[in-house]
Amino acid sequence: MKKGFTLLELLIVIGILAILATAVTLVLNPAELLKQARDGNRLNDLRALNNALGLFIVASSTLPIDSFYCSNASGGQYVTSTAPASCGNNAITAVNGTGWVNVNFASMQGGSPLSRLPLDPINTASSSAYIYRSNSDGSKFELNANMESDKYSVGGKNDVESNTKDGGDNAGLYEIGASLNLF
Repeated sequence: MKKGFTLLELLIVIGILAILATAVTLVLNPAELLKQARDGNRLNDLRALNNALGLFIVASSTLPIDSFYCSNASGGQYVTSTAPASCGNNAITAVNGTGWVNVNFASMQGGSPLSRLPLDPINTASSSAYIYRSNSDGSKFELNANMESDKYSVGGKNDVESNTKDGGDNAGLYEIGASLNLF
């Protein structure tokens, strides 16, 4: 008597494994998990930058006046428009005032609270960029990011973009800062 599996038994096992693999992929949704991970990075980045800007205001009492910058792509461009869709390109991460946030954190007593300015995990277009804006007297600022996952977007389980969740005036962006109506 020979021992082993028949071709039919092997095909049945392979079929069952294929069904289980498909079910696991549909349940876990790896693309959504990657989006959630990037959104987690966005939240952490903007919280850290928000804290650094708060420390800068306490130390120097004012920010550069009426600034509007975006973190996307490469190069550098000052933007005067208030529309996030018209973000300039500036991927410079320097904390000495030449980065995409034009605040000289390096001038703070004790040094900069950030080693570098954060960039959006995708960082390719204005829809995947961090946005910084200060007001006309340099006393307040706002930071924005667009969440991409179903979990963190408007109506999601952990929605951070709705006006009732972040306190801002734009329901399509996560807003954090000293004033949430600068856009």
